[in-house]
Amino acid sequence: MTKVNKDKNVRHVLGISGGKDSAALAIYMKSLYPGMDIEFYTCDTGKELDETYQLILNLETYLGVKIRKLYAKTADHDNPFDFYHQVYGGFLPSSNARWCTQKLKIEPFENYIGSTPVISYVGIRGDEEREGYISTKPHVQSIFPFRKNIWSEEVVNQALKNVNTELLYKLYKEFLPSQLFERASEIIKTPLSFTFNLNEKRNLLLNLGSKEFNNVIFQISKGSNLPIALLDDFPLLNNEDVLVRDDIFRILRESGVGVPAYYEEIPYEVNGKTGNYNRSRSGCFFCFFQRKIEWVWLYEQNPTKFFLAMEYEKEGYTWMQDERLEELINPERIKQIKEDFLIKQQTAAKNYRSNKLIDILEAEDEGCAACFI
Repeated sequence: MTKVNKDKNVRHVLGISGGKDSAALAIYMKSLYPGMDIEFYTCDTGKELDETYQLILNLETYLGVKIRKLYAKTADHDNPFDFYHQVYGGFLPSSNARWCTQKLKIEPFENYIGSTPVISYVGIRGDEEREGYISTKPHVQSIFPFRKNIWSEEVVNQALKNVNTELLYKLYKEFLPSQLFERASEIIKTPLSFTFNLNEKRNLLLNLGSKEFNNVIFQISKGSNLPIALLDDFPLLNNEDVLVRDDIFRILRESGVGVPAYYEEIPYEVNGKTGNYNRSRSGCFFCFFQRKIEWVWLYEQNPTKFFLAMEYEKEGYTWMQDERLEELINPERIKQIKEDFLIKQQTAAKNYRSNKLIDILEAEDEGCAACFI
């Protein structure tokens, strides 16, 4: 059983958004590192789908711990969104003004961790090219266990700077087998420039061995102010797993926690052809990042929640810039949205890509990482 040094006062935290990736990460970490003292938390907006709350309950059963619910600074835990919606004068959040993320997700998290050094485990997958929400607090460090590169971009960039060439050379000589060290030394001694950037250097070194890369970054970080510097050892250093979307669904199913029902595809008919739709991510049922087809899904599969979302569209404020929800549910408009999405699915299939909504949206890289991971 892996034990992490607790005498250095470093907290290990893992946020559960209600999405598939963070849920799978909680299961993965508990399974592989049962000795790690990880705090599991979720930021409750009061506006999640029922399936999200059920996922939290299922996870608590599997993990054998209570997942801490964090709330925004308001006495009304049941309706924190409504509280701030009123504070902002009825102004609805949007991709350009995400007050919901700031007030209901980020601030509760930062209040929760206080000033203690924190390592935060984030469920960005190995098939994704993004970092997600990274706290700007100097005492908070993000780790990505599903990726080949578990470190954040800032940490890697600092470690691979030209000024660290001699230290990198020394550490790689210690950690890398001799038959690979010659190639590593060539990469290390090649200075960063316009023709050889940090990403290239990182990837070349990672390809020589992720365990060795992790151990080198860990040793270099010892001289920093990062929370990881306070640990004597770190069990993820020797983990070479790279997990992608199919792995996530497998973990959820095999664990018994299950996949939230809104991820399951539902067929629809339009013009004699069959398409499929589903909800692609977790988050509030009225999230403005939803595509039109997801709004149609909500209307047809959960009309109660849809009409609750409609009630917020007052005094010119709408969830979508170009269309009100009452316009979207016109039968002819629904038909058009389904036709448009079916064409998009068929195009994706012809281009040898997945035609699933979840893959189409992730390829477009939309959404708020603080809510959806």
